[in-house]
Parts: sequence; structure tokens; C-alpha cells
Amino acid sequence: MQFAIIGGRPLVGQVKPQGAKNAALKLAAAALLTDELCLIRNVPQIQDLNFMVEILSLMGAEVEFTGGTLKIQARGTLTPQVPVELARTMRASIQVLGPLLARFGYVRAAEPGGCDIGPRPVDYHIKGLKALGAQAKEAHGYIELETTGLVGTDLHLDYPSVGATENMMMAATLAQGVTRIHNAAKEPEIVEEQNFLNSMGARITGAGTDTIHIEGVRRLSGTSWDLCPDRIEVGTYMMAAGITGGQIQIFGAREDHVAAVMGKLMEAGCQIIRTQGALRVIGPQRPKPVMVYALPYPGFPTDLQQQLTALLAIADGTSLVVETVFNNRFRHVDELRRMGAQIRVEGRGALVQGIEQLSGAQVEAPDLRGGMALLLASLAAHGPSTISGIEHLQRGYENLVEKFTALGAEIRQEI
Repeated sequence: MQFAIIGGRPLVGQVKPQGAKNAALKLAAAALLTDELCLIRNVPQIQDLNFMVEILSLMGAEVEFTGGTLKIQARGTLTPQVPVELARTMRASIQVLGPLLARFGYVRAAEPGGCDIGPRPVDYHIKGLKALGAQAKEAHGYIELETTGLVGTDLHLDYPSVGATENMMMAATLAQGVTRIHNAAKEPEIVEEQNFLNSMGARITGAGTDTIHIEGVRRLSGTSWDLCPDRIEVGTYMMAAGITGGQIQIFGAREDHVAAVMGKLMEAGCQIIRTQGALRVIGPQRPKPVMVYALPYPGFPTDLQQQLTALLAIADGTSLVVETVFNNRFRHVDELRRMGAQIRVEGRGALVQGIEQLSGAQVEAPDLRGGMALLLASLAAHGPSTISGIEHLQRGYENLVEKFTALGAEIRQEI
């Protein structure tokens, strides 16, 4: 499968972002903490969620996923062992470790997979769960954890890992006593998880700061929840307006979630007009060069670094992009060079010498966000492009072709 795109058209129109992909995966894992029904709405219908649904179903949970609504009921007959092949396809599968360990006292899973964007060790997760009272064994690509009862403690993360923070929060909800997570990640998805868990009866405060306080409870109940908008998709459509010189109104966008992105795009020459319930982004005739560092939240998000690099490839001057989170997030650069981009990568930095216009080419998506960078570049380029490896994009973006077509893009999916 591939996308065929004819670029060079300004994108104009309105779009409503999907629910937050990264939050949806973690809330699905959190539903394992109770045997009661959890209902999550506004869930994106994407491949990663399908993988998570299959993982939960094969473990014995009752799962229904239709029309953007996810229903999960994990009764006591659940098997706390993660299916091997599915675990290796998706990084977020590691998020079930904390909930299963807390509820059943045992969990076994394969080392998780996902996009090849650099080392994302599970060490932070295992270290935190061991500090809460788990015994861990790692051998032959498997992780096995067991406990006679988790006990609250002070956890100090060496790095503000989003996944580790979320896993520790989930495990600590059913631990005895109080847990404090220091140097915690501050991403909006952390706040979303805190609020979801609290709606189940957890007692958590501090999400969004560097210290999270969790008072353990004996049990959690079911809940009903509406997922927040996906800030990465919001940022993607903002950049789509910027790179094509278009004008896109994004409904439901949370301005506080994309403040760093807005700042950098305005620096690049975009106009951003705040209206009630929406952000309207007007792209410049040609972007200005900028310097950007991809950092943990509230810094510029690493999940939008590759898309911004594509935009800066047509800037009027030289830009510097530095990636501080993952060390393999410039794999899309070779493909951008096929389109005429002048980019030199040295270590964790990329020097981007903007050219007037990219040219259409045959390219291959190396990963989820890199694939989107190539799609944006193709929409701005002169002439036709084809993008293979689109299964990466389908992992994270809902109704991608339909949404871009509605904005005036000439894009179709081919066999």
C-alpha cells in the first residue's frame, strides 16, 4: 500500500482532531485495574488501538471498540500474561505491567516493540516497580514481575519518562500507603491519566508538575470518560497550513497543550488566530528559519520535530533542529533529500538550509512521525509523490486521507 499525492496546493478548510492516541492507549491499560466496566469515548480508530484491543482481548478482557467508543471490562478471570507477538509490535504494551502487577500480583510480558526511533529502555519501569515491592526477572526477551503486595514509597526518576511515570501512577493506585514520584513527566497525557484514575476512585494529585502524590486505595471502580484532543495531530495540521501556505481552522484544539508549537510556528511566520473553540492557522508565503530543541513537555514535542524539519526545508534561510529525547529521529532526512531538501545531520542536530520548493519523489516512511513529515513535504512539493510504508502512518492517524482531502489535498491510497 502507498499514498499517491500531487502537491503544490494550499490547504484550506476546517478539521476536528481525533482523541489523543497516546492517552487512549494508557487509559485502556488503566482499565485493567478494576473488574468493573470502563467506557472511554472519542477514541481514535487507528491501528495502535486495534493492537491494544487485541492484547486485552487475548488476555481475557471483554472489549468492544466501535464508533470511537471503547468498552473494557477486565473480570477476575483475566490472564496477566501479554501475548508475545502483539507486545513486540507496539511500545505501549509495556503500560499493562503496572496495572496487572498491582491487581494480580504477577505479570509476564515480552520486551515491547514499536517505532525504531532510538533506545527506549524499560529500565525506568522495572526500577520503579521494584521500588514499590516487586521482584523482577528478565531473560530471553521476557519480563516477569511478582509481588505479595505493593507498598508506597518515594520514587525518583532518573529521567522524566512519560511511560514510566504513567506505569508508576497506575501501580501505586492500589499500593499500600503513599507514593511520591519525583522528576515526573509533565505531559498533558499524564494529567489525563490522573483525572481518569481519580474518576475510578484513585487519590492522585500533582500531575503536570514534577512531583506526583498517590495515596493508595483498596480497589477501583469503573468509569466513563471523554478523551482529550490529540495535541500531536493538532500540531500536525497547524504545520500543514504552514508548509503549504494554507489556512486551516482546527476545532477543539487545547491551546495550552500546543503552546510551544504555536510559539515556534509564529516565529516561522505563521499567523495564529484564537477563536472560541478553535485555532486558525494561516501559513506564510514562505516560512522563516528558526532554531528549535525537541524537549520533554512543556518544551517543543519530539513527536512534532520531524514535521517541523520538513517545514523548515522550504524556509528562507538556515535553521537548526536539535533532538534531545530520541537519538534516531532523523531517519526521514534521507527521504526528504530525495525531494531536494538540503539537510545535514550531525549527531543529534540537523542543519536545514531552506530551498524555495521541494520536488515530488518516491519516498518511504521510516516510522510514524517521520512518515507524516514526508506526507507534509509531499503536499507542499511541486509534482507527484508516492509514499510507501504507510502502515506506520495508519498506526497513529485516523481517517488521514479523508481529512486531508477535505482540506483540498490531492491524495489517494493505492495498492
